[in-house]
Amino acid sequence: MGSRAARRERLTAADASNIVIDAPDQVNAFLMAGVLAPGGPIGTEGEVDVAALRASFAGVIPSEPRLSQRVVPDGRRFAWAAAPVDLEAHVRLVAPVDGLAGFEALCARLMVTAMPTDRPLWEVLLVPGVARRRVGVVLRIHHAMADGLAAVRLVESLLRAPGVGATGPDGSTSSEHDAASTSADDRARRGARERMRTIASGIERTIAVFRPAVPHTVLLGRIGPRRGVAFVDAPLDALAAGAATVGATVNDALLAAVVAAAEAALRARGEPVPPVLPVSVPVALAARGRSGNAVGVMLVPLPTGEPDVAARLARIAALTRARKADARARGQFELTRTRLGTVLFRRFVRYQRLIVTFVTNVPGPRHPLALAGAPLERVWPVGAIQGNVRLGVAALSYDGMLRCGVHCDADALSAGVFGAALRHELDAVAALA
Repeated sequence: MGSRAARRERLTAADASNIVIDAPDQVNAFLMAGVLAPGGPIGTEGEVDVAALRASFAGVIPSEPRLSQRVVPDGRRFAWAAAPVDLEAHVRLVAPVDGLAGFEALCARLMVTAMPTDRPLWEVLLVPGVARRRVGVVLRIHHAMADGLAAVRLVESLLRAPGVGATGPDGSTSSEHDAASTSADDRARRGARERMRTIASGIERTIAVFRPAVPHTVLLGRIGPRRGVAFVDAPLDALAAGAATVGATVNDALLAAVVAAAEAALRARGEPVPPVLPVSVPVALAARGRSGNAVGVMLVPLPTGEPDVAARLARIAALTRARKADARARGQFELTRTRLGTVLFRRFVRYQRLIVTFVTNVPGPRHPLALAGAPLERVWPVGAIQGNVRLGVAALSYDGMLRCGVHCDADALSAGVFGAALRHELDAVAALA
């Protein structure tokens, strides 16, 4: 029994909450969808040498433990346990699609396809037909394995340009070093104050879940099985320069574009536009430890009805400056720190009216990557939508571009309409420069 237990590693509370939240009608997985150019296992006409790709992944797996572990029950908790990796199941060639629109439709179907739990929680799909002489690639990951930042590091391990290594943060902070020189009494008093702040924050944020911050809107409701996905690109330097004219960041620019695109999509359906669209934005926490998930939640009430892009962007920048540090200080949402809390949270969020959209923006690799010698030309993240929130936007900076993946309930909004409006609004921010 001892050796069996030694081979297991209990999931952190944050990782375990992502197992509990998973449900047949709301698969808690996200994906990275990319386009590979000829090179290595990708032939000049777009043919795929799947055996060579599997051999490439086999070489990476020993250095990434989560790729060869699955989640198993461990009493009332969950643990990572070693599991055999069948690369024929994990790395597969699928049927061709009809261009980029067909690729988006495939990704939409994957967002409602459950991941097998009897093996490690990842897979790679090779997709012919995305573009002439190009092959699509989809890396699908369960959220228990990684959040956005951890996923980027995993992608850098799996897809790496020759001679370029993956990099990651050191993980230590100045406060850890300062604590060593602080007296035990001071640490005890500070710990007591922090616990009281945590309790107060937890009560406040738990009550907020039930607060009807927005009127009834088509953006909230039961999420159906028909999903829409759209990919949107914007030049990163131009976007940053445009945002900087009003003291804003690229993340502010994304939020400003998202709220305007949501207004356009609602008007296209003849739906009323609420005066404010509150969104949930994850912010990275300094202390990650061994967890695949280390994010706090920033709630940003995005104002609608502002046609002037500069004015809208400036207002949003002021909101995020005031809220980002607070979100990091509060850390992970309290209800997801225990299994019971996560079960309650999973039920509550199907009826909440606190937020209407998820928006996430993750810094990606600044250098171009390759999969076993096949250049990765483009890549888009697609995040899960959960609870009763029918719209989500994920963004990743990669090789000079901001790559956005829109994911929505297709019976509530048109991903195509939203995506076109998002592209227009991002271009409008870039034009400010």
